[in-house]
Amino acid sequence: MKSWVYIALLFVVIALAVSPILLFPEAEFEGADGMAEDLIGEINPSYERWIEPFWEPPSGEIESMLFAMQAAAGSAFIGFYLGRITYRKKP
Repeated sequence: MKSWVYIALLFVVIALAVSPILLFPEAEFEGADGMAEDLIGEINPSYERWIEPFWEPPSGEIESMLFAMQAAAGSAFIGFYLGRITYRKKP
């Protein structure tokens, strides 16, 4: 592929990542973990955590960004591995 295609794809990815924040600045981007914690609190108000996190991100958006970066890194690794074993030269 031409290098301009990669640049265009990079801009599309950046636009997809930034557009929800720009389009919905007042929205709360809450993950499933927070929703599950609220539901557990409703079901059993006396529930106590087994362990506390050693660091919590300062905001939900940063937590979402870190999760997305983790997912992207994992996807890149799996894609690289599958591409590598698929196109390995046969002896």
